[in-house]
Amino acid sequence: MAIVLDGSSLTIEKVVRIARDGEAVELDPAALQRIGACRAMLEEKIGAHEIMYGVNTGIGEFSEIVLTDEQVQQFQRFLIYNHAAGMGEPAPIETVRAAIAGRINVHAHGNSGCRPEITLTLVEMLNRGVTPYVCQKGSVGASGDLAPMAQIALLLMGEGQAWYRDELLPGAEAMARAGIPAPGLQARDGLATINGSNVLTAMSALQLHDVDRWLRQAEIACAMSLEALLANMKPYDVRLHQLRGFPGAIRSARTIGRCIDGSDLLSGRFKTKVQDAYSMRSSPQVIGAAHDAVAFARRQVEIELNGVGDNPIFLPEAGLTLTGANFQGTPVSLPMELVGQAVTMVCVLSERRLNRLTNPALSAGLPDFLTKGAGMFSGLMLSQYTADSLVTEQRILAAPAATMSIPAAADQEDFVSMGMNTAIKNGQILDAAQGILGIEFMAAAQALDFRDFRPGRGVQAAREVIRRHVAHLDEDRPLYPDHDRMRALVRSGEILDTVEAVVGALD
Repeated sequence: MAIVLDGSSLTIEKVVRIARDGEAVELDPAALQRIGACRAMLEEKIGAHEIMYGVNTGIGEFSEIVLTDEQVQQFQRFLIYNHAAGMGEPAPIETVRAAIAGRINVHAHGNSGCRPEITLTLVEMLNRGVTPYVCQKGSVGASGDLAPMAQIALLLMGEGQAWYRDELLPGAEAMARAGIPAPGLQARDGLATINGSNVLTAMSALQLHDVDRWLRQAEIACAMSLEALLANMKPYDVRLHQLRGFPGAIRSARTIGRCIDGSDLLSGRFKTKVQDAYSMRSSPQVIGAAHDAVAFARRQVEIELNGVGDNPIFLPEAGLTLTGANFQGTPVSLPMELVGQAVTMVCVLSERRLNRLTNPALSAGLPDFLTKGAGMFSGLMLSQYTADSLVTEQRILAAPAATMSIPAAADQEDFVSMGMNTAIKNGQILDAAQGILGIEFMAAAQALDFRDFRPGRGVQAAREVIRRHVAHLDEDRPLYPDHDRMRALVRSGEILDTVEAVVGALD
């Protein structure tokens, strides 16, 4: 069944289905009526020569220049040309599809003033698999993601480039093959397509989906390491966290406990320390704080997905045009900065547990560097080097872009969000996080192979998945294929899906 875009019910999960699974979309009939009513009002105002930003004026520093009637008819074309000014590698197809879905949902409110044909063409592009070629770099996150969105708008004129059936084609050819007429651009149509933070929001929505799945895997990896290190499990008693009250910590303690449920470690016959190191003892508080950060960001992203991110905005019921800054990316980029920092923080914790697994002074009797041939063999010594390198990369990327505004457009746009930079570096942080967690999974599985007891049901399920992809390290071998396989395994979510099939949903 198609996902209905009505301006108010778009969720991160729906964005994922549209962007990655190719699920069809429909424009809500009531939304189409709202778009038509708004357009009718706008055309009346154009006929009355009411001054409206970006309709019959220039933009940015040129907003005080009033256009002639003839210029109004040509302006949107040149607007898109000069804004299609990005650079670099193309954004992933899933990002562009998610951005188009978000823009349709903005139009669905009926406050953007574009012709209905514009919105309906975007719908057809999604449903028929025409995806514009969009350079990933060039947006400062205000006035929205102008440069990448302009490359989407080029298709509305039958220009630019687009993928169709896995082939990159000239825009006109892609649209023709898909049977989609290019509607062209009339007054307001171009600006109504580009003036919002839809690309950085699309990237953030997809990242939040992936970060949530990654955090649940971080809890599984933590549970494996705790078992291998013969941890004292009292710090994971949910009642301890309920007394403090943070929902993320309560959730995390419960999840880790469920993974370890059924373990011989809980029998009381193993000697454990009175208090373990922070990297073991405070995992629920740290991973839980990351869950809480993601929950905050999720609320912000879904507000943006269902809000009117545009400028100007038209209120047909009041016959009013309002010029403001609803394109500003900060409400999304600031919480997403926190998400990038949270993922980095959890990775630091993962690396510290990895250190305890491999460090003979801290590993509760495990073989040095998890090898039986210490001296002749080095085991997983160098795996920690790789994890450390990735953590350092994350720490550099975790520096906020949100505080790095550079004025543009002759200081008319003198504060910008830099939200696209946030989204790009968060993708790099998450890629490194998948590698770091993969190494901890590999080390924890290796360590458990040396323990002679029954692990928890969730831990054992995770261990079995890992062993299907990476063999026990009996003697030294090149480890880069194992590292790459483990990163791909974390990215796939196979460990998470298998563990949840055994212990239930970890949410």
